[in-house]
Amino acid sequence: MPRSQGFPELKNDTFLRAAWGEDTDYTPVWCMRQAGRYLPEFRETRAAQDFFSTCRSPEACCELTLQALGMEVTMVPGKGPSFPEPLREERDLERLRDPATVASELGYVFQAITLTRQRLAGRVPLIGFAGAPWTLMTYMVEGGSSSTMAQAKRWLYQRPQASHQLLRILTDALVPYLVGQVAAGAQALQLFESHAGHLGPQLFNKFALPYIRDVAKRVKARLQESGLAPVPMIIFAKDGHFALEELAQAGYEVVGLDWTVAPEKARERVGKTVTLQGNLDPCALYASEEEIGRLVQQMLNDFGPQRYIANLGHGLYPDMDPEHVGAFVDAVHRYSRLLRQN
Repeated sequence: MPRSQGFPELKNDTFLRAAWGEDTDYTPVWCMRQAGRYLPEFRETRAAQDFFSTCRSPEACCELTLQALGMEVTMVPGKGPSFPEPLREERDLERLRDPATVASELGYVFQAITLTRQRLAGRVPLIGFAGAPWTLMTYMVEGGSSSTMAQAKRWLYQRPQASHQLLRILTDALVPYLVGQVAAGAQALQLFESHAGHLGPQLFNKFALPYIRDVAKRVKARLQESGLAPVPMIIFAKDGHFALEELAQAGYEVVGLDWTVAPEKARERVGKTVTLQGNLDPCALYASEEEIGRLVQQMLNDFGPQRYIANLGHGLYPDMDPEHVGAFVDAVHRYSRLLRQN
């Protein structure tokens, strides 16, 4: 397993302290979304070239994990990842590679993490991430994105045992992948359950939550066994508001919220045992910089000053103005300092 020593000293640990539930002087903030989706300079360099040859990085975390399991993945312009041969029958599981080999297939991701950590020069912590088992399963069965996830859900209803088998394979692949990211230099981990909202409470509790819990438990145990320092873990289950209490007790230090959840209600439901992260509507960044400031002020008042990491309620969209992203970040820093003075 990769293990890099001699990283530059971390000069700004506010995000990590907030994730661990410690008091901070201001509210830390970061934005979910791969750089390539909204930074113009990245889009220009990538435009005429094949995605996977130019961007062997954690950007494509879900797709890379599945590629390492033996699924063919292509990037379709304007559509995203596509799987030409999705899983259609139970016997299709036999063509998947041994999940124990996934980490060795993704060495270039670990190298990218180590290089990024070195180049950050301690300015901010580096966050590693991966898609959660149910979300990965949806890609494998649907063959790409879907508005209903009907094919993946059909598996849950018609092939529950095969579904659990697939989810176990994915969990077995994710654990060494996430531990490998920490060994390579990641200082926190976020698990994305991007398609939680397609499951109601019953299906979520049966097919998503047990594996979300298992990932956290096993990653923490493996870090300890490997002599690696613990890192805070974040679970972000988009549209999973029906499972907030369960997610808060799933073994993660931070629970990410999308913009459909009222912060005060979320705080009441999860208590003070976890840090909350989120949850400005990404489309708020289309507003004027003054309006962004007002929205941020309201959000910070609702979440309160501590046990909180500011973020959007989902990722940045490709056409968002980087200046407005900057206004969002600046407003969080400015208002959160004022909030602590009152």
